[in-house]
Amino acid sequence: MTTPEDAGDLFAPTAAWRAEDPDPATVATLDALVEAARTGDPAALGELRSAFAGPLAFGTAGLRGPLGPGPARMNRVVVARAAVGLARYLLDTGQAGGRVLIGHDARHHSDVFARDTAGIIAGHGLDAVLLDGPIPTPVIAYGIRALGCAAAVVVTASHNPATDNGYKVYLGDGSQIIPPADADIAARIAAVSHEPVRALPRAGFRTAGPELVDRYVARAASLLSTPRAEALSATASRPLRWVYTPMHGVGLATVRRVLEAAGLPAPAVVTAQATPDPDFPTLPFPNPEEPGALDLALDLAARTDADLVVAHDPDADRCAVALPGPDGWRMLRGDELGVLLAADLLQSHPTGVYASSVVSSTLLARMCAAAGARHVTTLTGFKWIGRVPDLTFGYEEALGYCTDPAAVADKDGITTLVRVLDLAGRCADEGRTLADALDAVMRAHGLHATAQLAFRSEHPEVITAAMQRLRTAIPTTLAGEPVRATELRDGTADLPPTDAVVLAGRTTRVVVRPSGTEPKLKCYLEVWMTPDESSDLAAARTHAAARLAALGVEVTGVLGLGTESS
Repeated sequence: MTTPEDAGDLFAPTAAWRAEDPDPATVATLDALVEAARTGDPAALGELRSAFAGPLAFGTAGLRGPLGPGPARMNRVVVARAAVGLARYLLDTGQAGGRVLIGHDARHHSDVFARDTAGIIAGHGLDAVLLDGPIPTPVIAYGIRALGCAAAVVVTASHNPATDNGYKVYLGDGSQIIPPADADIAARIAAVSHEPVRALPRAGFRTAGPELVDRYVARAASLLSTPRAEALSATASRPLRWVYTPMHGVGLATVRRVLEAAGLPAPAVVTAQATPDPDFPTLPFPNPEEPGALDLALDLAARTDADLVVAHDPDADRCAVALPGPDGWRMLRGDELGVLLAADLLQSHPTGVYASSVVSSTLLARMCAAAGARHVTTLTGFKWIGRVPDLTFGYEEALGYCTDPAAVADKDGITTLVRVLDLAGRCADEGRTLADALDAVMRAHGLHATAQLAFRSEHPEVITAAMQRLRTAIPTTLAGEPVRATELRDGTADLPPTDAVVLAGRTTRVVVRPSGTEPKLKCYLEVWMTPDESSDLAAARTHAAARLAALGVEVTGVLGLGTESS
């Protein structure tokens, strides 16, 4: 057991941190932790060791982590140093005087972090423009190109727990940072780690008016394939009925404006989740993928005889859709909605460029080959998908869809919603549903079924050890068929290096990788059948579900970890 004497090495850095921290709330938290640690409280000692173990890594999504004092937590000191690192990177790369757009969600301290960032960016001579008030992340991503920005920052932890916050950084091409920019910014952050935070240069900044949101709303509304009246469908037997939840996030106000501008029908909104609330009181976890997250929306859908449910994550860049079926309501997997939207776009853009991430289903590649379109596989994340040249549409299985890449080079839950409602209306004109349209895709190209296993651990060494076990004992067969391993750690001819292993067989595929934003090891499972084998879709889905379950057991045995499955 750690004793107060053993923790003596903690108290000097905590005192130095306290002197730099401008936030009375985190200072009070730190004082309470130090006082408890001095009495030997093991929880306080553990939290101090964790919070001061090292800097919060600046990488995949900029910064993301728990709120609290210390260099390994999200707080005003860490955010200030991140802002300096970004500002100095922009100056060093010839962006002096460039515009930097800054926005934030409604999480705890997001507004304060955004204002600190704007002041420091302006203090370095850059043109800092703050969108004052909570705003969906896609609006900021749109604004980068629309306003000719050199960079942008969104203070958000997206779908992470209420205790977290984050710091997404975008460059002037409209996508989030990739190597070497992330490492270059991180190096500049490290270089200021010993500079007094209170002495960092700050200056006044501009606050954006409503024009940017107005332009985004008009652009999103323009994505309808044909102008639609309030009923959405001129020939359907009744207007579309649908349910929407922003999951206590910031999507509702912008969504309502887009619907009105597009002439789309208003939804029944989950009242208990309509107002932004950083505590997410009705949700076990503010992520549409998590079990129970859509319970209130599905209950409202059943009571209102709705045709579909749409949910956004708290910053509205991810989009989930649920549909009714013979066995009740079911949320579409990210791969299912991705190929459904792609199939629709392939009708009007058959020679376009389509992209999906390496952890997503292989079905989109087969669809593009059949249509004569080009398909590109990228690493995980829209920082890669959004940069595919001449992109028509891109998606990844984690409910992210780039549906208007000419305007937003990132995932966008709001324009995805427009595309979904538009397609639902056209299906209704034809006497079909979205479920019917998805079935048609699966019959034409063969059923592709996917599932995910997630191994959560707060100890990074557990995840590292599991990846090492996999690499030293690569299975030669999975699901009864031979598989070939592809190591992505060193990169391939088509993909930059990433910490992942792909195991592929004739009708089976598994990708194993550590998450870039959560303390999880993730396994993406896929099985598929031929069109002939998929003629009876109900039987094919039952068979595929059994194969996925058996595959999950095999993979769990190889890695030797307890799982969360989805």
